[in-house]
Amino acid sequence: MSRGSKSKGSSAGKGPSQRMLRVGELIRHKISEMLVRGDIHDDIIASHSITIPEVRLSPDLKIATVYVMPLGGADMKPVIEALTRNKKYIRAEVAHTLDLKYAPDVRFREDETFEEATRIDRLLDSPKVRQDTQKK
Repeated sequence: MSRGSKSKGSSAGKGPSQRMLRVGELIRHKISEMLVRGDIHDDIIASHSITIPEVRLSPDLKIATVYVMPLGGADMKPVIEALTRNKKYIRAEVAHTLDLKYAPDVRFREDETFEEATRIDRLLDSPKVRQDTQKK
């Protein structure tokens, strides 16, 4: 096998690395802590209880995509806009906590996993699917 045939550093088809998962969890924990303590001074953020179920990092750890969900799923757009307005402060606080070469750029996105789980539950409860899953 020649050296050129190895796919060194290629992450195609692979999941996130242990480092990506660990750093993502540290970022999630730090931002959650900031939200609970009220460190982010914004009226919209203060008036909502916000959950951060996941943070995904790019392979080079330079971009952190933070998935957020306000309690009850209401007012998603204003919450994401408020977090985006405060992203410089959030990024600076994350950078102080983590010992990384680069502070990751923080991007906020709506977490759609709860909606997707609800949609799948509705599908599984539909009469057509139920008759296929019942034993005969």
